[in-house]
Amino acid sequence: MGDVDWAYGLAKDLLATALPRRWAHTQGVAERAESLAPVLGADTDTLIAAALLHDIGYAPDLVDTGMHQLDGARYLRDVAGAGDRLCRLVAYHSCAENEARERELLATLAAEFEAERPDLARALTYCDMTTGPDGRHLDVRDRLAEIHARYGRDHVVSRSITAATSCIVSSVRAVEAALSGTLRTSPEARRTE
Repeated sequence: MGDVDWAYGLAKDLLATALPRRWAHTQGVAERAESLAPVLGADTDTLIAAALLHDIGYAPDLVDTGMHQLDGARYLRDVAGAGDRLCRLVAYHSCAENEARERELLATLAAEFEAERPDLARALTYCDMTTGPDGRHLDVRDRLAEIHARYGRDHVVSRSITAATSCIVSSVRAVEAALSGTLRTSPEARRTE
């Protein structure tokens, strides 16, 4: 069984019943990851697997620190036996350093997990931050507004998102630019010009 099938099964087991809306979001994030194949090539399956697993730290049985990125990555490493790349992508997704700082967990995060390659981290941020809670595509600014509305401005997640806004938006714009360039230079695009 490949990483994607394994990740799908694990995420479904942890989220589908306990957190169905989170599961809908997760499936939408994975669909966005699939759309990045023209940009990522051989790394596409790794990104899809990370997209499926990125929010497992919200599963009630996994919550430890309250920082879902760290809780999910620890579970993947310590219980599920996932590879380092998946653990790192989950640990740092969507500019997680900001939430770690807010929760006074930055030193813990850095000690336990190294950051993943910037292009893959940006790609996962793009997938997460352009997908709403119901799995539908959203503009990044609408997604940020939705997070603030859901949590309230004073919640640690909202404060973290505020601190991470420039990181999130620049990640999304970088991936959009890469996709745009890929589409302009693809053989299919050249045939239609």
